[in-house]
Amino acid sequence: MPPYARRTRNIYDPASSEPFKLSRSKLDLFLNCPRCFYLDRRLGIAPPPGPAFTLNVAVDVLLKKEFDIHRAQGTPHPLMHAYGLKAVPFRDPRMGVWRENFVGVQHLHTPTNFLVFGAVDDLWVADEGTMIHVVDYKATSKDGEVELGDTKWHNQYRRQMEVYQWLLRKNGLTISDTGYFVYVNGKKDRAAFDGRLEFDVKLIPYRGSDGWVEGALTAAAACLNGHAMPAASAECEFCAYRALAVTAEKTIT
Repeated sequence: MPPYARRTRNIYDPASSEPFKLSRSKLDLFLNCPRCFYLDRRLGIAPPPGPAFTLNVAVDVLLKKEFDIHRAQGTPHPLMHAYGLKAVPFRDPRMGVWRENFVGVQHLHTPTNFLVFGAVDDLWVADEGTMIHVVDYKATSKDGEVELGDTKWHNQYRRQMEVYQWLLRKNGLTISDTGYFVYVNGKKDRAAFDGRLEFDVKLIPYRGSDGWVEGALTAAAACLNGHAMPAASAECEFCAYRALAVTAEKTIT
């Protein structure tokens, strides 16, 4: 299928009684721009895809392998020792499914009939096995110390963690409000590449609140059930580009 062909599968049908799968990322798309969300999930016109962050994916895979060694042994990772965190990677037979893209942790939200899902990176258990922390891996390469700021991407990271917390609670787990970002920062101050990248690794705690999730799902359902095109977000680059392009095309004679 051409990259911008209109999709005909996995499209929301207001008349259908079947649960509709809605990923964590698509809920975030709704929060970023209701018009793009409607075009995508209702009309089958997805936003142009972003770049493939293959190096970030490699870091993610290697971090999972590293923490899985300690998961199998029931031992804390050195990063936990370094930050004084008394925890170990959570061991559960469902971890493989919860980490799988397009499957993940799932919950049927009956008020909207959305089957909400999202794939977690990791879970750590503390307090003698009674409290579980959601953990998300992030990779970047920037000068200076990595901190969570008030940026579009970092706010998206926060919402991502909060959706995971909500999903896991709906699956009956005791989830701490405090999650952790394992943030790795590629060093650019080395004399040469020499076939390897080196990273600083930082553990950033984040106290989340999933109280917004139910309302966002209700609003997303109302959007999809509507028969009029929603307004575009003022910050949406896709919608701004499309509007400018249409205006420019009209000036051509």
